[in-house]
Amino acid sequence: MVIDEINEVTDEVYQAFQRLIPQLTRYSPPPTREALQVMVKSTDVFVFIARHPTSDDEIVGTATLGTFVTPTGRHGWIEDVVVDKGARRQGIGEALTQACIVKARSLSLGEVNLTSNPSRVAANKLYQQMGFIQRDTNVYRLSLD
Repeated sequence: MVIDEINEVTDEVYQAFQRLIPQLTRYSPPPTREALQVMVKSTDVFVFIARHPTSDDEIVGTATLGTFVTPTGRHGWIEDVVVDKGARRQGIGEALTQACIVKARSLSLGEVNLTSNPSRVAANKLYQQMGFIQRDTNVYRLSLD
């Protein structure tokens, strides 16, 4: 597999997100082309894709590293790690997550965080195997719709 950081939104990239994001969540629609453009142009967001060499280099996964600054420093969050159903259990999720970690280190971030739904058993196991430690915290969400 090949992991790349995208720097332009092609039709192929856009279509991949339309196919992959619904496999991650039913609560958020896939990003528009314009939203992807904003992410790619941002100096705080880094979007990675995985290509599968045995399927004509089709994009089979994605992950995003977002960074932001607060009074306690610059922070990183890995978001929206998703691998196409037919390509799971081949190390693609791990490779995408590792690409985010490498990027975070290159940005001199002291840590990187992520969240994962408890129902995603394989993903949670992977993150723990990669050295992520479950934090003793509550995550809250307030919908602003």
